[in-house]
Amino acid sequence: MQYSLAGQVLTLDARNHGSSPHSPLMTYEAMSLDVQHLLTQLGIHKCILVGHSMGGKTAMVLALQRPDLVERLISVDISPTSTTLISEFPAYISAMKSVNIPAGLTRSAARQLADSQLSSVVQDPQLRQFLLTNLVEVEGRYIWRVNLDAISHHFADIMSFPVFHKPYPGPALFLGGSKSPYISEVEPEGAPEIQRLFPKADVQFIEGAGHIVHQDKFEEFITAVLNFLPSP
Repeated sequence: MQYSLAGQVLTLDARNHGSSPHSPLMTYEAMSLDVQHLLTQLGIHKCILVGHSMGGKTAMVLALQRPDLVERLISVDISPTSTTLISEFPAYISAMKSVNIPAGLTRSAARQLADSQLSSVVQDPQLRQFLLTNLVEVEGRYIWRVNLDAISHHFADIMSFPVFHKPYPGPALFLGGSKSPYISEVEPEGAPEIQRLFPKADVQFIEGAGHIVHQDKFEEFITAVLNFLPSP
């Protein structure tokens, strides 16, 4: 299937993730400022924000702080509330810290060994594969490119959501997975907060998708996003 999208598409790594710099500070206010600074540097005066999970919360914070910068908002499988459903994540972080990969292994062998070491704690194979995308080789040894120490230190901040009183006035799409509990199906307080802070929000669920909606049901995800975007 082919997709046509007018305009420029930017993919951002959050601080302490991917190729972005590491920082001891990891709050949604700080991550929102990171995006604002990038938009300023690139001379972008208005954009459409798409964010998944923690990225979705960052996008919501930016839209609520600076609605003048955000034409439309898409939050993927996350609501503007405290997230209490993934208490196992500290255990996942501890398991990632304990992974021990000897030097000299091929990338394939290193990933296989890390997968085996994680499996007793991270039992979902799909989630393990997602975490293993962060295993990288640097100067002959394998490390995690995410800043696990900063994430651990700010875990409560990441799970929470800042307090806002003034709503975002623009169009918003909350796109959840039908098999995921992260929007209103298991978080009943999520739906009122979505309506309070994003009164023009449309909440949709993609059938058969879990938390990583864009991976589980890629075609359906792209279709929903394109249907929400303004006509070129």
